[in-house]
Amino acid sequence: MARCILKATGLISAGLAVAWLGFLGFVYMKMKAPPEQFGAFMSKLPRPFYFVLPFEPLWFRARAGTVNVGDMAPDFALSTLDKSRVVRLSSFRGSKPVVLVFGSYT
Repeated sequence: MARCILKATGLISAGLAVAWLGFLGFVYMKMKAPPEQFGAFMSKLPRPFYFVLPFEPLWFRARAGTVNVGDMAPDFALSTLDKSRVVRLSSFRGSKPVVLVFGSYT
């Protein structure tokens, strides 16, 4: 009887471990998606998952870039504050320094 219980416990534990690893793989896949898709996924995730997910290591691995010190910055386009035009980073290349500020500076 005890042997049967131990076997069942082992099978349940293995099944839960496989399910957990599958869920982590799914979250990792969502983290690699564009920010809009990832945000939509995270907004529907129940709050307790935030406490049990290894969020930071997954995030840093999923969003790790390939830019190294000395590499040219990747080109991108942004709208001006008044939405009157779109500016590309490459349009400033060779003409003047550019400083990018992410987040609050107040």
